[in-house]
Amino acid sequence: MTLSTADIRRKFIEYFSRNGHQAVASSSLVPADDPTLLFTNAGMNQFKDVFLGSEKRSYTRAVSSQRCVRAGGKHNDLENVGYTARHHTFFEMLGNFSFGDYFKQEAIQFAWSFLTEELKLPKDKLLVTVYAEDDEAFDIWENQIGVPKEKIIRIATSDNFWSMGDTGPCGPCSEIFYDHGEHIWGGPPGTSEEDGDRFIEIWNLVFMQFNRQADGTMEPLPKPSIDTGMGLERISAIMQHVHSNYEIDLFDNLIKAAATIVGTEDLSNKSLRVIADHIRSCAFLVCDGVMPSNEGRGYVLRRIIRRAVRHGYQLGASDIFFYKLVEALIKEMGEAYPELKDQKPVIEKVLRVEEEQFSKTLSRGMNILNEALEALEGTVIPGELVFKLYDTYGFPTDLTADVAREHDYTIDEDGFQAAMQAQRKRAQEASQFGADYNDTLRVEQETAFTGYDKGEQESNVVELICGNDFCEQLTDGQEGVVVLDSTPFYAESGGQVGDTGVLKVANGEFLVTDTQKLGNAFAHKGIVKGVIQKGDKAAAKIDDTKRTSIRKNHSATHLLHAALREVLGDHVTQKGSLVNAERLRFDFSHFESVTAEQLQTIEQRVNEEIQANHALTTQLMDLDEAKASGAMALFGEKYDEKVRVVSMGPFSTELCGGTHVKQTGDIGLFKIISEGGIASGVRRIEAVSGMGALAFVQQQQAVLQQAASLLKTDALGVAEKVAQTQTQQKELEKTVTALKQKLASQQGADVLSNIVEINGVKALIAELEGVEAKSLRGMVDDLKNRIGEGVIVLGVPADGKVSLIAGVTKGLTNKVKAGELINFIAAQVGGKGGGRPDMAQAGGSQPENLSEALQSVNAWLKDKL
Repeated sequence: MTLSTADIRRKFIEYFSRNGHQAVASSSLVPADDPTLLFTNAGMNQFKDVFLGSEKRSYTRAVSSQRCVRAGGKHNDLENVGYTARHHTFFEMLGNFSFGDYFKQEAIQFAWSFLTEELKLPKDKLLVTVYAEDDEAFDIWENQIGVPKEKIIRIATSDNFWSMGDTGPCGPCSEIFYDHGEHIWGGPPGTSEEDGDRFIEIWNLVFMQFNRQADGTMEPLPKPSIDTGMGLERISAIMQHVHSNYEIDLFDNLIKAAATIVGTEDLSNKSLRVIADHIRSCAFLVCDGVMPSNEGRGYVLRRIIRRAVRHGYQLGASDIFFYKLVEALIKEMGEAYPELKDQKPVIEKVLRVEEEQFSKTLSRGMNILNEALEALEGTVIPGELVFKLYDTYGFPTDLTADVAREHDYTIDEDGFQAAMQAQRKRAQEASQFGADYNDTLRVEQETAFTGYDKGEQESNVVELICGNDFCEQLTDGQEGVVVLDSTPFYAESGGQVGDTGVLKVANGEFLVTDTQKLGNAFAHKGIVKGVIQKGDKAAAKIDDTKRTSIRKNHSATHLLHAALREVLGDHVTQKGSLVNAERLRFDFSHFESVTAEQLQTIEQRVNEEIQANHALTTQLMDLDEAKASGAMALFGEKYDEKVRVVSMGPFSTELCGGTHVKQTGDIGLFKIISEGGIASGVRRIEAVSGMGALAFVQQQQAVLQQAASLLKTDALGVAEKVAQTQTQQKELEKTVTALKQKLASQQGADVLSNIVEINGVKALIAELEGVEAKSLRGMVDDLKNRIGEGVIVLGVPADGKVSLIAGVTKGLTNKVKAGELINFIAAQVGGKGGGRPDMAQAGGSQPENLSEALQSVNAWLKDKL
């Protein structure tokens, strides 16, 4: 049976849904609230808190097709992608999960039934592995499934024992392999030939049954769970009777589209595989809010984009091309991931801008390389230079090698590899994400939130935490955490800060300074006055003044989001937010500065909706129903299957669990205070509302009145007066510049008297006074014209510093290089510099040494000329 990739994905979800599993959408590639991961790299990532017991879901079985990226940190095979049959930067992981529901027997039965009955794979083509000590799994495979003993392989290595980290949940694995046949080289798992392509792992079943302690002790988990993963691309290759993932329908279509765009007919070229793979990871990373940058996730994205672009240029692409593949990707994956369609303008713009910038980088790299070759002594290009071009400028090493060959140079390969190894080590150290999962306190209590309707209520203290342990009481002056069975305090989420206030008990009170989520419980953080004990009755009361301001700012954020989309376009999506009592901050996707006119329109639209005084309505809906209704989802948020939909008239509808005003008119006034870029393609607006907006306007008015007084005009005349002052200042600056140039020219004429001859070559070495550093280059060019052929060195002491410049006429650069000369002088005045062979500049911090340094130039030149 031959199935398309889309068919396999659909059949997998449908099969497990029929068997009681909740179909859960793929989470973002940027892990939510998980500092241990660079990118989502497995299907279980979004369920980690459920496995750890700190989060509860409304279901105990789940199925998903999770998009994953492995291109950074310890999961980094970027250079292999495109050249092997199964390496990818982006892949989809099909998985079924049990959270304390079924265990080994059912997991094995589900997997075998899906492969042999749903996909009709021949049983004799399958073999399995189990962990060496897992007799239970071996028995299930042999006696209940009927797999022959000789096709059940015991593996004693870590390959068949999974763990979440050095501590925490872990357990044995059982893997299912497909045998491509004797005509393909390779041996079964556990043999010396296991790296061959005959036996391919297609499914890994993880039996999560232990909790590993810091001392290595394995404690049985009270609720053993199941985590499985099957690579969609791998199973598609098997179902489509091909040996390489790059030959499946999805990649075949992307490769053909890439070939058409770059203008090549060689469909077997490995560079097309690279491009087809990379468009998936790049598009989905941008879709999930990652933007190219020089650090963290953005740096990984930038490297992948540049690698794809380099391969396109190698194929002969003559123009910007990579972003054009987004359309082809949407045809292949848009049905399964509709967010690709929604974000198409954003994705295309990010990729196009990044490629345009990289084109300039390539030109810059060529200039740097050519300058380095001119200054090179010998015929070996240093490995550090090759690495710098590659790592800092993204300049391909193979292009460096081509240039070297043209000039009869070679590359210091050992030096380059040493620099690469050092970089890998730095990258590994920088990405040592880790956590002791047993150090995380698990609170079994679930706190009911009543704060939508209440600001105070009676509650029960169900847990107390001091330090990192549970305790029975907190005493006077002690900091800690209080967990209540129900609370009006909002726990920080969705950009809205946690509430503050007070919990009053019989023998004291607890001053709440913050409220955070701890699994399904709300953690009230603060300090005690008196004594608070577990089991106390508590009168919980929020700081209503702060909550009122937070409500206004949060509701204003929703209106701002809608106004941005209305004015700037539907490509605008939220990339982050912060809502507190003082102001609101909203990050959104957009690729240019928002103009003053657009900001004014946005501000006006928000205030118009405030004046319309829409009543806020909230509804609880199924997640899919809410999205189908057009409700906007917030970036980076995790949603339950039942979600709260907040509407403000016909203008704004969003999924949101935060607190809001009752009518938009309660916001009062909305005022934008700043707008700017925070990353490529991401802008930030900060604004205020209510009394905060009034205070901001009054402050601005006071400053304007003060400026008007200083300029001796009224508020309306300030702009005109400032313009007049600027015009006068520019005229004065022109006059000053002209006078300085005249003075420099006179000094240049006077300095000609310093010319000496060294081995028959003119040398002009002089210390100047009162000349600006920026005038030196023009002065040297003028002096070159005057002396004909020779060497010029000028030094200027000023304000405790030294400015140096060296010029060498073209006919002498084979003997004297300005860069070497300037560094010789600069080293004596506490500085360094650089430049071209014919012109170089430097600075220094020891002007007291300038005269002696200039005197040493004669002897240096005698050795060179």
